[in-house]
Amino acid sequence: MGKGGSLSESVVKKIVLSYTYVAIWIFLSFTVIVYNKYILDKKMYNWPFPISLTMIHMSFCASLAFLLVRVFKLVEPVSMSRELYLSSVVPIGALYALSLWLSNSAYIYLSVSFIQMLKALMPVAVYSIGVLFKKEGFKTDTMVNMLSISFGVAVAAYGEARFDTWGVILQLGAVAFEATRLVLIQILLTSKGISLNPITSLYYVAPCCFAFLCVPWIFVEYPILRESSSFHFDFAIFGTNSVCAFALNLAVFLLVGKTSALTMNVAGVVKDWLLIAFSWSVIKDTVTPINLFGYGLAFLGVAYYNHSKLQALKAKEAQKKASQADEEAGRLLEEREAEGKKNESQD
Repeated sequence: MGKGGSLSESVVKKIVLSYTYVAIWIFLSFTVIVYNKYILDKKMYNWPFPISLTMIHMSFCASLAFLLVRVFKLVEPVSMSRELYLSSVVPIGALYALSLWLSNSAYIYLSVSFIQMLKALMPVAVYSIGVLFKKEGFKTDTMVNMLSISFGVAVAAYGEARFDTWGVILQLGAVAFEATRLVLIQILLTSKGISLNPITSLYYVAPCCFAFLCVPWIFVEYPILRESSSFHFDFAIFGTNSVCAFALNLAVFLLVGKTSALTMNVAGVVKDWLLIAFSWSVIKDTVTPINLFGYGLAFLGVAYYNHSKLQALKAKEAQKKASQADEEAGRLLEEREAEGKKNESQD
């Protein structure tokens, strides 16, 4: 086979691998969401203890991350001082704990499909908090796009058959805390040159996340669990659920590492539509035409936002390459001038 054939095979292999990573991430993300809903929903497994479930996840993920980083040394730890950990990682861990607690709590009150529609507000929250912390510049066209996404979600909420105010407050709170966490990662870690992949992130963040969750757990869920003598820890259910949660973090590591964060955003849109379809067809949640129309508007806004981000990244990369080319040309010119002067002096 010729050189062209070999190139063709490598390109095909890369495309197949990329789609495989996307499919694995969608499957695991889909599984974790549906599994959590199954455990927490009172009409299904009926174990409505979101803090306890999140603590099980965190303890399992922290233990496996410790094994991968410290025992098997498959992942390199990040050099981090105690002061940096306390000032940067601990606040991120607190926000992560709040985000997971509230988002898991929402599954008790809302349908899977409606939760996915509310999650479309994530770019709005990230952009707004980014502007507030001066990490993003205010742009009128971007804000108009954010308002269009918000309008679409509001329409979807208006058409929700099983609207629950408390459930919506919980999910919106989860979105706000998660968006703040993402912005603080940029401010407290990325700006200091510290980059955490999902495994090192779990290694550093999961233990303090678990510690923060202990506080509400002692007052909110522990008294009820203590009185519930009929409960027995189901290792099959909670073990497989925790494995799926950890595998999802590994899938994020693979997907972002082998493709890009933008690919994950696009894959996330596909996953949301699949979850809405699954929620309607299998779980038998009611999905109204107004739901779909509102989410369709929000989806278009999110798609445009992702497209704008991609264009900005391309423009930044092109500018970087142009500046590098200018520097190279300037260096060559200086070398030629120096060589010319040297020849003149020799003559």
